[in-house]
Amino acid sequence: MFKSHPKGLVAAALSNMGERFGYYIMNAVLLLFLVSKFGLSDSTAGIIYSVFYCAIYVLSLVGGIIADRTQNYKATIQTGLIIMALGYVLLAIPITATATNQIWLLPFTCVALAFIAFGNGLFKGNLQAIVGQMYDNFEEEAAKKGPEELKMAKTKRDSGFQIFYVFINVGGLIAPFVAPLLREWWLKTNGFIYNAKLPELCHKVIDGTIGDRMADFQTLSQEVTLSGTFTPEAYLEVFNQGVHYSFFASVAAMVISLIIFLANKKIFPNPAKKSDKVVENYTAEEKVMMAKEIKQRMYALFAVLGIAVFFWFAFHQNGQSLSLFARDFVKTDSIAPEIWQAVNPFFVIVLTPIIMWIFGALAKRGKEISTPRKIAIGMFIAGLAYLFLMILSWVKGYPSGNEFRSMDEASAVALKSDWWVMFVLYFFLTVAELFISPLGLSFVSKVAPKNLLGLCQGLWLGATALGNLLIWLGPVMYNAWPIWACWAVFLGVCLLSMLIMLFMVKWLEKVTK
Repeated sequence: MFKSHPKGLVAAALSNMGERFGYYIMNAVLLLFLVSKFGLSDSTAGIIYSVFYCAIYVLSLVGGIIADRTQNYKATIQTGLIIMALGYVLLAIPITATATNQIWLLPFTCVALAFIAFGNGLFKGNLQAIVGQMYDNFEEEAAKKGPEELKMAKTKRDSGFQIFYVFINVGGLIAPFVAPLLREWWLKTNGFIYNAKLPELCHKVIDGTIGDRMADFQTLSQEVTLSGTFTPEAYLEVFNQGVHYSFFASVAAMVISLIIFLANKKIFPNPAKKSDKVVENYTAEEKVMMAKEIKQRMYALFAVLGIAVFFWFAFHQNGQSLSLFARDFVKTDSIAPEIWQAVNPFFVIVLTPIIMWIFGALAKRGKEISTPRKIAIGMFIAGLAYLFLMILSWVKGYPSGNEFRSMDEASAVALKSDWWVMFVLYFFLTVAELFISPLGLSFVSKVAPKNLLGLCQGLWLGATALGNLLIWLGPVMYNAWPIWACWAVFLGVCLLSMLIMLFMVKWLEKVTK
């Protein structure tokens, strides 16, 4: 897999893997943690989640600008890891939310998330820019050996970013287990067992809005008590403390990522330095042609960024409406709903070598699929995921999330789907992701002007931010409509994006040649 790739790719991927491991520990539980800790509604917690997710990618644009202007990508990345670690330290402090302290504790939690978002912005796009520069240098060296060597070198960029993406998902595969397992261990240590429904009911008892669900609360409170006396305050405190402690693992992951980066710092290129090589004197006509080419490249970049907005709007429902679906409509028994997020990185690791082999075999036969065309195919496959979910929800007659949670326990259990539904769903979403996310990064590195690599990688992440800013609509639709209608919206978004991409594909292929 690593044959004929630039030196430094694995080191960069390992550093990114450590950071992603720490990040995905937090991300896997964030939405449900906000609900269980503060008693927020799914929609309110979803808005906080969306703003946080948006900020991560908006600040990646800021991080790219900082690195481009200072011409010090490596110091920017190091600073980002340190700031992220500080944010996780703040999240790890196990302060119990009460009616008296919530007025400052929720903003305190948001400040911790802001540190993580800013640190991630300094880190994420700039490390990707360094990887892009590795392949620029790799192609320059190949060009000196002849046109055939250059042709083969250019086929390595897409697979290189896919390798980089696999390492991200190794961390993502393990991370979703950390917080739920620590939470369940801490509950048992304190005489309780895990139940996903109980935190919401505990908050309703405390604020006096439990209503006719008191019988469900009493039944569940007896089922989860192993020893001692059950109180809603005690259960919530222990339930959330276990999650807080898991964030110390995120701090450790940031430290490991920083050590790996520093140990390999000397072999990483600095993208901004490449522009210093341009010393030729150009005629006025040549300057006009160069300016025209740069404009075409930037137009192509923004066209693909527009498609990326809609993809991430649909895909990042894995932390929003799809997590709620796993919590409410899937028979998980004692399995925490957050753990289902590990299915996606599992499929990334398993499927990436297969997809790379298919792409490589096609390239050897002279039938290589262009990056823009791969992105269009990816949008179609993402649509298949939501088509599957829409048909399932229609056939089973699923109501809205709010209506489902108000049903009696026996009726709700009878309606639930089996675990295999989540595997089918994430299989399609993961294949779509592999056609879009790493190849989108590759596309950006191809079309970006060489003195703006950090900025352009930041623009890709900025487009992701816009998509993430919209993801809060998922829980709103999920809780307001029969959920088949919610999935129909995402299906329509994916198919429309695919059609737009196919309309532009020949122009995009011309620009990237």
